[in-house]
Amino acid sequence: MLLTVFLAIMVCAAITLMLISAVAFVQNEKFFSSAPKEARDIIKPRKKEVFFGARIFGWVLMLFSLLMILGVIVIGAWDGVKNHFTFLQFFTRSLVILTVYKLYDMTFFDWFLLMKAGFFQYYYPEVKAVYPLKKYGYNLKSQLLKLFVIFPAGSALAAWICTLFVK
Repeated sequence: MLLTVFLAIMVCAAITLMLISAVAFVQNEKFFSSAPKEARDIIKPRKKEVFFGARIFGWVLMLFSLLMILGVIVIGAWDGVKNHFTFLQFFTRSLVILTVYKLYDMTFFDWFLLMKAGFFQYYYPEVKAVYPLKKYGYNLKSQLLKLFVIFPAGSALAAWICTLFVK
């Protein structure tokens, strides 16, 4: 269980690094698909970098973040195979990691960074007028769909695949 908690923390760190990379350094509006439509419609493309090499730096950080997530998947699966996990153990590990990530996303990203700290608004001041109209939980339906339907289904699929390798 300790490894599962550690892996969940690593996913949260990787996703945080990815968010910071996309918003602060790469600054490509294509990464903001989860933002409200009103905000996406008024985001202006950024032609000038925050500093020389910021986009390259951001892409390197994003690649590192993806490698961290891949590492979590490999380590979680490898440990389970090595310890002869059952379907339920694989399922639980995957679901715990994804649930911790989603709860972190809903509290830290949505509530703190977006609504309280104004992180996104700092880099994209043109959206400041949109977010006061939004209340925390504006995307609650999609968040709950992931938490209660998509993540359990994905965890079951991952658990089934991993059990194919247990001897």
